[in-house]
Amino acid sequence: MFVGDSLSLNMWESLACMIHSSVPNTKTTFLKRTPLSSLTFQEYDVTLFLYRTPYLVDISKESVGRVLNLGAIEDGADAWKNMDLLVFNSWHWWTHTGVQSQGWDFIRDGSSLMRDMDRLDAFNKGLTTWGQWVDQNVNVSQTRVFFQGISPTHYMGREWNEPRKTCNGQMQPLTGSTYPGGSLPAASIVSRVLSTMRTPVYLLDITTLSQLRKDAHPSTYGGDGGTDCSHWCLPGLPDTWNQLLYAALSM
Repeated sequence: MFVGDSLSLNMWESLACMIHSSVPNTKTTFLKRTPLSSLTFQEYDVTLFLYRTPYLVDISKESVGRVLNLGAIEDGADAWKNMDLLVFNSWHWWTHTGVQSQGWDFIRDGSSLMRDMDRLDAFNKGLTTWGQWVDQNVNVSQTRVFFQGISPTHYMGREWNEPRKTCNGQMQPLTGSTYPGGSLPAASIVSRVLSTMRTPVYLLDITTLSQLRKDAHPSTYGGDGGTDCSHWCLPGLPDTWNQLLYAALSM
């Protein structure tokens, strides 16, 4: 089961396509629903689930509106239990601003209710709540847990020394093994939270290799009329993420 936002969707779709290409004639059952979708390869009794929850923690409806509760994971979390493999992901939506884009009206942090706060601080608190949930609810003798890692965007060309450009029209990856724009603060938060957990969680560290792929986005070809420098083409980079997942599972 992949649990998270549209980058989890990207990886889930990639894995589904990769498996299907290997067994193209096997019967499948596909259910696309919100928040839980599934694809079953019937002959092999294998099901890939996707549970969409962009923040991992809950958004609840209260009298003041939609409230992002940094200390609660209750909505649908029972669906995550008893899986053979869990691949979690979050960050993309924590940076969104504006009433429509961010998906909430207020943030609840303990007894405090506020209209906004530092997004990295909010992410840290929300991810800490997730880590506590994993420690309390995951049976490590049955379930292996991964965190997908932080997927970068390529909207600001100054990060790779092309200040007037975005991912639009990019046809080559960056050379070398370091990204000129440096590391992502959210990645440090993920590493810090994982280091405090009792449950062994494998960090699928896809950040730097993805930063180098400024050429791998849908760009203007995503079908929504905009320039998408957040998600990734298929086939493409998420296939590499899944190859790394397979390598980790084989260790």
